[in-house]
Amino acid sequence: MNFSEEQINRYSRHILLPEVGGKGQKKLAKASVFIVGAGGLGSPAALYLAAAGVGTIGVIDSDVVDLSNLQRQILHHTADVRRPKVASAKEKIQALNPDVTVKAYEERLTSHNALELISQYDVVLDGVDNFPAKFLINDACYFAKKPLVHGGILRFDGRVFTIIPDQSACFRCIFKEPPAPGLVATCQEAGIIGVVAGIIGMTQATEALKLILGIGEPLTNRILDFNAQTTNFREIRTKRNPKCQLCGDHATITELIDYEQEACQLQPPAGLSVS
Repeated sequence: MNFSEEQINRYSRHILLPEVGGKGQKKLAKASVFIVGAGGLGSPAALYLAAAGVGTIGVIDSDVVDLSNLQRQILHHTADVRRPKVASAKEKIQALNPDVTVKAYEERLTSHNALELISQYDVVLDGVDNFPAKFLINDACYFAKKPLVHGGILRFDGRVFTIIPDQSACFRCIFKEPPAPGLVATCQEAGIIGVVAGIIGMTQATEALKLILGIGEPLTNRILDFNAQTTNFREIRTKRNPKCQLCGDHATITELIDYEQEACQLQPPAGLSVS
């Protein structure tokens, strides 16, 4: 593919980077990223991936914009309240960069559609706010052999790590199964400082770009934790669990599971070394 003069100008700061250049920008243009959730994490991730020139961005979300979302979900504006989030997201992404093809799915990701949808994309971003959905995304990406960038936020804290099937620890290696319903607090109950969503969502976008371009060192077998009150980042080292029910040596999970939906909170994984 050949870029127009306008596109060369648009992506000139990328093209100037030896690690990207024209070849790398063409990789981005041919790439596809699937964002699960058009909320606090999906919003900044979608905008930065679109600005970077990722050719196809898929966004799935069954929710509508609520006034309380606007404190952190920067894809959506006041006039979008009560609109489907995916419609608002598609409009903003294409307004930012008309080069990008946006596929909007106004539905929930379930065990019935997850594999079909995820299989169509190169990289998947987890922007959901509940454990059952996170496990479903993790499992579907493992079965489809697609890299996954996990993100989570609550109160003043955020977390990112990248999962490459059969090469690094998966979500189940760290969290065996979803917590019991009612055991954990939700963002609605505990709150979230809006900027944390931006920091974590942009870090997820960074991971996706690195994976597409094949540059740098992905956050595999490393969890990046962020605390906004101290402006402190810490790295939690992990590794694939040979006893993991999904990716372990004697896996027992062979199909997708729909757990009861229950929103999650961020608690540091026990037994992991912190650096």
